[in-house]
Amino acid sequence: MSAAQKAIFVREVQNLSEMMEVELLQKEVWGVEDREILPALAMVPMREVGALLLGAFDAEQLIGFSFAFPGLENGHLILHSDMLAVKPAYRSLGLGLQLKLAQRLYALEKGINTITWTFDPIQALNANLNFAKLGVVSDRYLVNYYGETTSFLHSTGTDRLWVTWKLRSKWVTDRLNGKAADFQDNIPNILQVGLTLEPIVLDRRDSHSLFIDVPIDFNSLVKNNRELAILWREATRQTFTNALADGFLVQDFRLNKREQPHSGRYLLVRKT
Repeated sequence: MSAAQKAIFVREVQNLSEMMEVELLQKEVWGVEDREILPALAMVPMREVGALLLGAFDAEQLIGFSFAFPGLENGHLILHSDMLAVKPAYRSLGLGLQLKLAQRLYALEKGINTITWTFDPIQALNANLNFAKLGVVSDRYLVNYYGETTSFLHSTGTDRLWVTWKLRSKWVTDRLNGKAADFQDNIPNILQVGLTLEPIVLDRRDSHSLFIDVPIDFNSLVKNNRELAILWREATRQTFTNALADGFLVQDFRLNKREQPHSGRYLLVRKT
């Protein structure tokens, strides 16, 4: 661990001035207008009744945060993690993982065994954190979940996977301990990344397991080839919704940087 990393720590955001810094960080990271940020004056009472607002700090500077609130799912108390953001200059230090692990510790201390959240399934690095490192699973694909927003990140829509993190499960503890799942080579692939980064959709759902591949850097596609980015949004929407409707569960993810083109690979298994 470098000296810079040693100076960084995670703790609860404690006062109104720090919450106002969270406001500014939302605008900086997501490029949203004022009307789409969670205001500090809403964070104050939400924290009083169980919401968790964590900050990552470099000395006294806020460089990242996560926000979660308690809720009910099927009659059980859960924590829903609604936002997580890290300043671009600090994104190679594993702060997303630190913030999630801090959420897990808080939830377990409160007797909460499940955390949920949503994320864009074409964001490969986020998928790697969520599935490969944390051990979430998903059986819900939400089409254009947040509608139209002012964020530059949402120009192709706001489709999301709703993920579930079963904090005490063996699947999760294995991932947290660095034990990877087995990705067999003979599993059929229903979405591939073509040689020119185009999506190739295949119909091979008569199997117990499936692969869905996504480009490793979707944000570059959005910036440099928006038409291709839109094709990827349509292709992932089609393949995920069809597979989940057929009874599959999104179980794991792996980055593939050894072969060209670089990609990320989801593993889906049929629910029993």
